Amino acid sequence: QVQLVESGGGLAQPGGSLRLSCAASGINFGLYTMGWYRQAPGKQRELVATITRTGNTIYPDSVKGRFTASRDNAKKTMYLQMNSLKPEDTAVYYCNRAPNPGDYWGKGTLVTVSP
Repeated sequence: QVQLVESGGGLAQPGGSLRLSCAASGINFGLYTMGWYRQAPGKQRELVATITRTGNTIYPDSVKGRFTASRDNAKKTMYLQMNSLKPEDTAVYYCNRAPNPGDYWGKGTLVTVSP
């Protein structure tokens, strides 16, 4: 059974930083391109970072230069370093395969950016 457990969210001030983690189990993690997604209230889920098996990354313009994804295949864990946070980054953040996510979603981790 695939499990994805996100953690590290919380409250941050604008301009602040947070580091998210995603622990995977039940999946051959090292074989897949993975992604970080987020869903803000009233909005659709969006892909904010893609990281290939070998660590190459792709970001949309909305987070480019501020977010950095990384992964440790041996630990089946991936990370999202978020800097220069903005109020519009407020959302629940999830990890999953990318760009086509699997049916298994974790509970996500809530990031709130507010003064």
